[in-house]
Amino acid sequence: MTSAPIHPGPHPIDEDLVRRLVAGQFPRWAGLEVRRFPSGGTVNAMYRLGDDMAVRLPLVAGGAGDVAREREWLPRLAPLLPRAIPEVLAAGRPAEGYPWPWSVYRWLDGRTPEPGALVDPVRLARDLAEFVTAVRDVTPTGAPPAHRGGPLVRLDADTRAAIGQLRGIPQEGVDCDAVTAVWEDALAGPAYDGPGVWLHADLMPGNLLVAPDGGLAAVIDFGCAGVGDPSCDLFPAWNLLPPEAREVFRAALDADDAAWRTGRARTLSQALIALPYYRETNPAMAAGARQVIRAVLADRG
Repeated sequence: MTSAPIHPGPHPIDEDLVRRLVAGQFPRWAGLEVRRFPSGGTVNAMYRLGDDMAVRLPLVAGGAGDVAREREWLPRLAPLLPRAIPEVLAAGRPAEGYPWPWSVYRWLDGRTPEPGALVDPVRLARDLAEFVTAVRDVTPTGAPPAHRGGPLVRLDADTRAAIGQLRGIPQEGVDCDAVTAVWEDALAGPAYDGPGVWLHADLMPGNLLVAPDGGLAAVIDFGCAGVGDPSCDLFPAWNLLPPEAREVFRAALDADDAAWRTGRARTLSQALIALPYYRETNPAMAAGARQVIRAVLADRG
């Protein structure tokens, strides 16, 4: 039995399509092996091209804007950041029945970190804080608004709707009164009124690569990047780091109580919305959402 699609109307992509796209537009790479790279991502498909490259193709129309954003901003950001980020090697165009732009990137080594199985959580926390600080220090002139980078209140309706959905799924065991209290506490706090700063805006474990020694090797997927509230890049505190490393991350970023409370609520909101949406279609995303909810409720004191 085939599970429901992750997003409405994902475009069918397979290795044969990728081979034809590459051969038709970049014949110098036509003989290289193409193989699907397993990923929990829901907006893009990733294929390895030979040993040193990757092909990234949107699965849905909304991902096409991410392609353009990365092509414009990755070359500008790369020299300013302390860790590797994707490098666009070639810009693909619609063809072979595939309707959106796509890109070829240089392959980045590393593995996706797993909460609860980090080699050196404190080192990773410091590395992440260094990266977030460097991103924030980029001059925001001309930058687009970051996805999710606006005021917290803009997430209120969707967050409350998700909590309502979870009340109807008792088998998930989410303490809906407790998560509502965390959410309302953050909304009642002071709203950020400082200048917008550059954000990655999607610092999920799946967008991080770690080295064998546990340090941060690279950060990928800048499709949500732009300018907004700096609390948006506090996500790793709850979606990845254990409590002792979480405090190191906070201290290194000098996050005050208001920013911390807002960042925690943003991370919680994303998880609450993701869990009912992905629980039957994407086990990895659903598991990550459950982990975040547990971490936030354990940290609320």
